[in-house]
Amino acid sequence: MSRIIRCMTSDKSVMATAIDSGDIVHIMQEIHKTGPVATAALGRLLTAASMMGAMLKQDNASVTLKVNGGGPLGALVAIADSKGNCRGNIAAPQVTLPLKDNGKLDVGTAVGKDGLLLVIRDYGKGEPYMGQIALVSGEIAEDITNYFAVSEQIPTVCALGVLLDKEDHKVLLAGGLLIQALPDAADAALEALEKNVLDLPSVTTMLAQGLSIEEICRRALAGFSVEILDTYEVHYACPCTKERVERALTSLPAEELLQIAREEGKMEARCQYCGRTYQIGREELEKLAASAQKQKTEAAGPAAENK
Repeated sequence: MSRIIRCMTSDKSVMATAIDSGDIVHIMQEIHKTGPVATAALGRLLTAASMMGAMLKQDNASVTLKVNGGGPLGALVAIADSKGNCRGNIAAPQVTLPLKDNGKLDVGTAVGKDGLLLVIRDYGKGEPYMGQIALVSGEIAEDITNYFAVSEQIPTVCALGVLLDKEDHKVLLAGGLLIQALPDAADAALEALEKNVLDLPSVTTMLAQGLSIEEICRRALAGFSVEILDTYEVHYACPCTKERVERALTSLPAEELLQIAREEGKMEARCQYCGRTYQIGREELEKLAASAQKQKTEAAGPAAENK
């Protein structure tokens, strides 16, 4: 069970969010059959997305994180709703790289840093908010920290971790911590927070020590009076349905759908986030082709009248 918690200091100077994302990353690994370095990279991005999604206030809002640093993993995507439920995808899940000299997975090289971190917040109405920034390391946590500091001018500490078994490379632990200074934070509070962060072990170390996410927050905010805002379960979850797949297919040319119906008799569509497959039969393809043609005709109608 993955769980998230959001806290605020009583003086309203600091907000902290912590997550135990072990189950989320484990499910992602099973779905995408990721190798060790891909598991660590996408696991970190999913963990960050879940925490950032939980910060959104609107029920139908979502946040999308896209990273493409030019490394061998290719593009990584993580999407989370306002409850912290998330899903993700990675272009090259089976990439292998030598360990770093310290014995850790080389996520930075696998992701690369010759590219961008793109953040899209969709509030369910109006135009989505989009921000992007050049990657600084490809290690994900440093890039999230830099995004908030530079793009949104919010002093932020982001820590992310995924711990794998050395033998079978299965996920043992995963988690994250996101700490942000609020607008009214005094210099003394920021100095105290900075000292706490410098003394803080890694997230996976604290989870391995048996600390709960509440205890991790309190340790990060030592010396502050802490109020818990909320805590709840979060999941690896995908909203895909056959109806959504069919709506997406109507964007294809009607001729292409009819050709598939004639030559193959059916079509199989696989969700890139959860791996579910949907069978679309001949009659369904023909109906979708008719719908696609109708949409094309309706879209061309006003343009034809204006000629």
